[in-house]
Amino acid sequence: MKQRNKQSKKLSTRTIAISGVLGAITIMLSVTGLGMIPMPSLAGRATIMHVPVILGAILEGPVVGAFTGFIFGLYSFMTPVGAIPADPIVRILPRILIGITSYYTYVLFRRSSFGAVMAAIVGTLTNTIGYLGLATLIGYLPWAASLTVMVTQMPFELVLAAVLILALYKAFTRKSAPVFDEEDDES
Repeated sequence: MKQRNKQSKKLSTRTIAISGVLGAITIMLSVTGLGMIPMPSLAGRATIMHVPVILGAILEGPVVGAFTGFIFGLYSFMTPVGAIPADPIVRILPRILIGITSYYTYVLFRRSSFGAVMAAIVGTLTNTIGYLGLATLIGYLPWAASLTVMVTQMPFELVLAAVLILALYKAFTRKSAPVFDEEDDES
């Protein structure tokens, strides 16, 4: 029993690899600009860079979600853009929490397609409210600016994340066809 518990606490190669790949996708979305979708809002764009964090959380669990979120946050910390400086509390902490809140929301809704959509919504709220809320609490942004961005930008981000996560969830959880038919086994 002790050996089993000891093994379950270790990070597996799979966990590290999946987190790394999803973290790299998040960075690629940022570097290429593909993660910022033009929208008719005051900010002019909505982010989907948190979508790989949510996907990792619902497909692989809270450790992968948190680790992928850490990679997202670390990249954001190392390449600060806009009025908010490179503050690890603002740029890293909310991104780690995306993976954790998304996973437990998904579990709450019994690991279903609806749960995946709800995880996308909660993960997006965690990202936006966590990032802007902490930036405002620390004093980088005035409350009016944060609320304006939340009200005008968040609806677009919620819809984008929900649609993307549902499509990706269905694609990744679809049962694959067997490689061999029963007739092939007999020959």
